[in-house]
Amino acid sequence: MKIYVGNLSYDTTDDDLREAFEKFGTVESAVVVTDKIEGRSKGFGFVEMSSESEAKEAINGMNGQELHGRPLKVNESKPRPEGERGYRGSGRGGFGGGNRGGFGGGNRGGHNINRPGRGGDR
Repeated sequence: MKIYVGNLSYDTTDDDLREAFEKFGTVESAVVVTDKIEGRSKGFGFVEMSSESEAKEAINGMNGQELHGRPLKVNESKPRPEGERGYRGSGRGGFGGGNRGGFGGGNRGGHNINRPGRGGDR
């Protein structure tokens, strides 16, 4: 069973994670997720235990416990929804933004020489 481990210190390594969970049973894998470009930890990781009972014991035993001075958030890992990959941004859509706003919003003051009397950034 795969376990999500959040709120990791950026100094935590795969070996640190494995060592912390080994007291609950056999750790099949322990991985701290890192940024592909910078190689720096993203502050979370995954531990895979050899059995469901060991995983549940590890979740109960490690959730809220400190590792490298930070209280861990530990729970059962949920599979990603089909087709979802990587970072998607803020979830606010892909167009517009900046100071332009949507209907009736944004930076609408000033004079627009292309549309006299209409002002703003329309």
